[in-house]
Amino acid sequence: MRSVLAYTASRLLLFAVALGVLYLLGARDFLALALAFLISGLVSYVLLSKQRDAMSAVVAEGLAKMRGMGERLEEGASKEDDADRLQPAEATVSTDPRTASHADGTSPESPSAASGERS
Repeated sequence: MRSVLAYTASRLLLFAVALGVLYLLGARDFLALALAFLISGLVSYVLLSKQRDAMSAVVAEGLAKMRGMGERLEEGASKEDDADRLQPAEATVSTDPRTASHADGTSPESPSAASGERS
């Protein structure tokens, strides 16, 4: 991560220097920004190649770790699915009052349960 911050700081510093030089030479507004962006990009391509290579190695390593994590998660999920398929289905008890039933077999919303009638 340090190489990413160093490269970014170096690029920003080159941009600021290029903008300052262009300002001293009389360039203003959008022209100064556009030229400073172009000049700093070209200079950083030449001067910061080692830092850019170090940064890209760190970023590639981080992406490889993230891809590996996804594969491990998929592998774990498939193992869990296989284990669920091998276990016998267990009866589930509903805690939803709309689907629950009383001990006498009537549902809470049945007309006989609502009016208080018992069978």
